[in-house]
Amino acid sequence: MQITNRPWGSYTVLYSSPKTQVKILRVAPGGRLSYQTHEKRSEYWVIVAGEGTVTLDGVQATALAGDAYVIDIGVAHRIENIGTEDLIFTETQIGLYFGEDDIIRLSDDYGRAEDSE
Repeated sequence: MQITNRPWGSYTVLYSSPKTQVKILRVAPGGRLSYQTHEKRSEYWVIVAGEGTVTLDGVQATALAGDAYVIDIGVAHRIENIGTEDLIFTETQIGLYFGEDDIIRLSDDYGRAEDSE
């Protein structure tokens, strides 16, 4: 399995098929993913370890181990590590396409969106 590094941490693809992909993501303390949507996939997140804040269409919730989130196609979403340890979660993607170019960044801390924060 290959680890893919990102400015916020890393992810590893655990399983991939034509209709689903499963990743494990590690978000470093203080890191957060882009506020983003997808047109071709939904996602299911399960928090494994750490403490974070999940934002779904502008609504924030605390994310702790055992919490699960359903992110339908078109829902704006992000997760942020607010703890001192790595935030670890699984991401199961369901859809027709799983490429990174299906990420529509609404805002991004790392300069990867037109309206970066």
